[in-house]
Amino acid sequence: QVQLVESGGGLVQVGGSLRLSCAASGRTFSGKVKGWFRQAPGQDRAFVAAISSTGNTVYADSVKGRFTISRNTAEDTVSLQMNSLKPEDTAVYYCAARNSYSGYAGSRVAEYGYWGQGTQVTVSS
Repeated sequence: QVQLVESGGGLVQVGGSLRLSCAASGRTFSGKVKGWFRQAPGQDRAFVAAISSTGNTVYADSVKGRFTISRNTAEDTVSLQMNSLKPEDTAVYYCAARNSYSGYAGSRVAEYGYWGQGTQVTVSS
């Protein structure tokens, strides 16, 4: 069963913006660590951004300064605001969560036990 559901993906021009969102399905992840990962064709799933239970955030070097992760604890949602998009940002973006409280925003795939189905982001050259 799907635990997380992403939305907001689509086609955008270089330099444009998109806002992705992730909502919990079937159970609550309110207050838990959440993150975003992405996977381009022929590449491994890569870390993008994460936010801890206490609001600490961490970003991949490739997106730092352009992407912002945020959460609405009451609504149990997490968002990823993506600005100044580049062709290399093209990928399927996945929302991830783990069923624990921590002040550390993990950047490893293995640290997360729950995943969404992904949403496609395509940045045209």
